[in-house]
Amino acid sequence: MSNQWDALVASSETEIRADLVSVLRQLLVRVISCSDLLHAQQIISREGVSLVFCDESLSDGSFRELLAGVKREKATPKVVVAIRTGEWKEYLEAMRLGAFDAIRWPLRESEIETVVAHAMREHRVFTHHDECLGEAEAR
Repeated sequence: MSNQWDALVASSETEIRADLVSVLRQLLVRVISCSDLLHAQQIISREGVSLVFCDESLSDGSFRELLAGVKREKATPKVVVAIRTGEWKEYLEAMRLGAFDAIRWPLRESEIETVVAHAMREHRVFTHHDECLGEAEAR
């Protein structure tokens, strides 16, 4: 994985994808987008993205399969699920399955910025922690 902060936007809705990409490009070095689960899983596997914004449902699956694939591949992106139904049970299920966060539709730019800032901050903390452990083991 590079030092860049890369994100994937997975949504079958062209307008939603474009809106998210636009906001994320203001915050991130690189944004990749796709419209289905298969391509999302391939990109996560191949590109080593740091953050994934995924619609509740995609044309060939849902956030459930995406999160299961991330876990199975032992990939490390933080997955944010956009819940369109607004149902509390969907939010809880996304979190139970390992999502970093779940946000309600319609997405607000300020909420996206907050989630990205939190993910970046957490990434820096864990990276620093791992570096400190490595230095301690080297002694």
